[in-house]
Amino acid sequence: MSLDTEPASPESRSDSRSSAGTPSGLTVERRPLDAIDRSTWDRLAAATPWATPFSAWAFHRAWWDAYRENAHEETTVVLDPTAGPDADPVGIIPLMHRHEVEPTDVERHTTLRHGAETALTPVPPTATAIFFGASYHADYATILAAPADLPAVADALVADLRRRATVSRSGPADWDAVDLRRLRCGDPAADALAAAFRRVEMDAGWTLNLEREDVCPVAEMPVGGTIDDYLATLDKKERHEIRRKVRRAEAAGDVALTESADPLADLEAFIGLHQARWGEDGLFPPTPGGDQSRVHFRRLFELFGVDGPLRLSFLTVGDRRIAAGVHFETPDRVYFYNAGVDPEAREMSPGVVMVERIARRAMERGQRSMDFLRGGEPYKYEWGAVDEPIQRLLVRREVA
Repeated sequence: MSLDTEPASPESRSDSRSSAGTPSGLTVERRPLDAIDRSTWDRLAAATPWATPFSAWAFHRAWWDAYRENAHEETTVVLDPTAGPDADPVGIIPLMHRHEVEPTDVERHTTLRHGAETALTPVPPTATAIFFGASYHADYATILAAPADLPAVADALVADLRRRATVSRSGPADWDAVDLRRLRCGDPAADALAAAFRRVEMDAGWTLNLEREDVCPVAEMPVGGTIDDYLATLDKKERHEIRRKVRRAEAAGDVALTESADPLADLEAFIGLHQARWGEDGLFPPTPGGDQSRVHFRRLFELFGVDGPLRLSFLTVGDRRIAAGVHFETPDRVYFYNAGVDPEAREMSPGVVMVERIARRAMERGQRSMDFLRGGEPYKYEWGAVDEPIQRLLVRREVA
């Protein structure tokens, strides 16, 4: 996959922190991320079955540290006022706002990427839109809330958005569109949000669209199996090609996949391999956007720390590094976030061999699936990956 830097955003509004009651009795506040304790955020993420590493406080903190000039925070905290002042939030909804298209988009070479085959409902480029926070770099997004609380949290958010839309009719537009991406099909947060918006859609004069945004191909691996067991589940042609390429690399020297013990020290080596493969189309060109990407990755490793889910691994043949991968790991799944390879090592098929070695290691660790994240690139299906779609929830309001 490739990651795109994000364009600049509109001027910050004066209501960066506001509070409003809702018909559900819950209280909605918009708070800066700095005002939310990390342990509080991550406790709520742990109570959210559909949360991924992209929902972690560390991911969002790293994103805002890198891209704070590109958007404005709309982080929404939902509280139960009857639970007392020290109670944890009932929900956290990481949001941001910006224009759909900014004047600096061309300069920064930025897009909110989705599958090229998918025609999504257009929104005027000047529309002030509310997105999930870090949408440009997070492959999954959700509401942080216990399942039983999701309907009330979604209703509270929608009630607050309706209040803001009503107030804005007499002044500058508060928001023109709610453009929520990266919602997995099957995530009850998507259903709760859609139901909450539908309840007010006609009366509020809004238009709601739910549409497939992209796919995240995921390969399932045999529980307790070996790499041979896994390869046996693949198409015969693909299985033969993978084995042939792995044997060719092994003939060139000892093949090893090594997890970096000091990712911050090794980050430049990863960047070098990434740029060797992708050049100006990669994450780290000598541009303002490339500088932001460097900050983002460095902060990810700093904030997740050595005990977190973020990993940097290098594939070596003999004493030569030929590939590197940045990925997240949970007890059940490996998430491929980004990679780089040495183009001069193409005869050793570094990308194929690295995935094969990661699969080996994942099964040894008891992980059951490899998530290749957004995009339907052909190589993902060579590993038996099956599409898991993600969807977009778009709400457009009539502007007086």
